[in-house]
Amino acid sequence: MRVEVIDTSELGDRSYVVHDGRTAIVVDPQRDVDRVEAILATKALSCEAVLETHIHNDYVTGGYVLAQRTGGAYVLSGADPVDFDRVPVEDGAVLNFGALRVRVIATPGHTDTHLAYVVDQPGSADSPAVFTGGSLLFGSVGRTDLVDPARTEELTHAQYHSARRLSSMLDPDVPVYPTHGFGSFCSSGSATGGDSSTIGAERARNDALTAADEEGFVAALIANLTAYPAYYAHMAPLNRQGPTAMDLSAPKVVGPQQLPHLISAGDWVVDLRERTAYAASHLDGTISIALGAQFATYLGWLMPWGENLTLLGETAEQITDAQRQLARIGIDRPDGAAVGAAEYLAAGRLSSYPRVSFPDAAHALGLGHTHDHGHPHGHHDRNGQVVLDVRRDDERAVGFIPGSAHIPLHSLLARLDEVPPGRLWVHCASGFRASIAASLLARAGREVMYIDDTYDTAVAMGLTSTRIELQDESERDAGLVRG
Repeated sequence: MRVEVIDTSELGDRSYVVHDGRTAIVVDPQRDVDRVEAILATKALSCEAVLETHIHNDYVTGGYVLAQRTGGAYVLSGADPVDFDRVPVEDGAVLNFGALRVRVIATPGHTDTHLAYVVDQPGSADSPAVFTGGSLLFGSVGRTDLVDPARTEELTHAQYHSARRLSSMLDPDVPVYPTHGFGSFCSSGSATGGDSSTIGAERARNDALTAADEEGFVAALIANLTAYPAYYAHMAPLNRQGPTAMDLSAPKVVGPQQLPHLISAGDWVVDLRERTAYAASHLDGTISIALGAQFATYLGWLMPWGENLTLLGETAEQITDAQRQLARIGIDRPDGAAVGAAEYLAAGRLSSYPRVSFPDAAHALGLGHTHDHGHPHGHHDRNGQVVLDVRRDDERAVGFIPGSAHIPLHSLLARLDEVPPGRLWVHCASGFRASIAASLLARAGREVMYIDDTYDTAVAMGLTSTRIELQDESERDAGLVRG
């Protein structure tokens, strides 16, 4: 029995093709099933079944389409309300496909109806393999607040028991193949990523299996849950309907003279170029989301669902790549595409903003001076200059630049009226999110200085403090006043 891994690094997920050399079972396929079909064709495999561990919240499944195309059985929990025919299964079910056997194990927590699948080849010396979806991950487990935030504690308890049940049912040498946990926002805790793991390895390191007690595990997991992309709200409904095949044909061409009208109308015109090129020169009113591993996550997180979207790229290949990423999260067809960025830049009104480093900001604003600590909950207006931190709340809680304002990128559009007046020096952890934030703020008419630098640089320069340090200083100051 062999397992082929299909990595979707852009979303932090993996899909799997399990086979015996002739018969294949596909687990949790992404929507772009051409990658699965290529493996089936290359290895001359017959897809006899498509298994879904759960109704996914972070991507549109390709399982329904793949089962239709191959004639394979489409297997998922019988308790999931869906609008299509499937092979419904429940805890304890056993299915056979060719020489492969599938045992179904209920593993609620990430969702109510979550399943894990143990696949083996009876009569073979090969070890079984367990496909754990969003249940047991490498080092941790799937997040438990996606079904209903009000039920997070209940589902976290369920996740704890599911992980321990899997561990108790399987031998230490059984390989573990999760769907999430490789950068996906569906993971939680200290998910480690990596290429492989086993039940034995997870017993030694997994949060759910090493926790001293259940209540401590539940409290720690809930405390570490972070914000997740807004588009997640649309994924499960789409997956329950039976998603259609993705369409990667070229979108309607938007000419250089049309683009300014779309921008004026308030459409999302997204420039796919590198953030450095965008900062140096871009069409006024466009938005910078550089095409890369995080492109679809942040466009889907920030753009209002159903908004008119035009992609501006340097090549047709960039547009197609962006389309593939967007179709995985249910943004099926851009309304238009503009290919040949240089031609479009020459035809429109151009803007730019300075791209600076933390040393530049420290020199210009006097960051890091001993008098600059201020109060951890407020910000300093440095003669009309404001440092704006667009990292998440959990990142900010670890440390920040004293006196900086804070609005997470994913909240920025809804909170534009809270952005302090003045010139904005915008930073994040690596420069990527700050590039998006700078473009959104410039689009809103604000003057920005884009800090294209890592937060580690600010730490190394002594520009940052932890919240504890600031609270201690505030308490000392308060004590002096009282004394």
